Amino acid sequence: MHLLDTDTLSHLWARHERVVRRLAEVGDTEVGTTSVTKSEILRRRCENLLKAETAEETLKAQERLDRSEERLSELTIVPFDAAAAEQFGRLLKVDRLRRIGRADLLIASIALANDATLVTRNLRHFRQVPNLKVVNWVD
Repeated sequence: MHLLDTDTLSHLWARHERVVRRLAEVGDTEVGTTSVTKSEILRRRCENLLKAETAEETLKAQERLDRSEERLSELTIVPFDAAAAEQFGRLLKVDRLRRIGRADLLIASIALANDATLVTRNLRHFRQVPNLKVVNWVD
């Protein structure tokens, strides 16, 4: 399984040439994202909706939110479950990983618990996580 991080998913939706090509090349029938990534995307869309200053901006923000929800519904969303919680607890004990940030540790925990490959541009952070398989399809 390949799990797309927020940055890669955004590039896929924008039809970034390398991401589309690598997705086709990998041949993995199980490609999805994490519940954390889903929440990051929807949170950003909701914030934009609430911060829009004009009726036109608000309408555009609502359309982007609707489109994101539709696209996310087409993906497998892998949740943070008991196995991911176990991995998360283990990662929290590694001092050098505390700098990575909570959301990234949650995403890494989900990937580890599901023996998945994380697809992200943020290799600097995620390569520090022991046993995590990480690739970059954008660069």
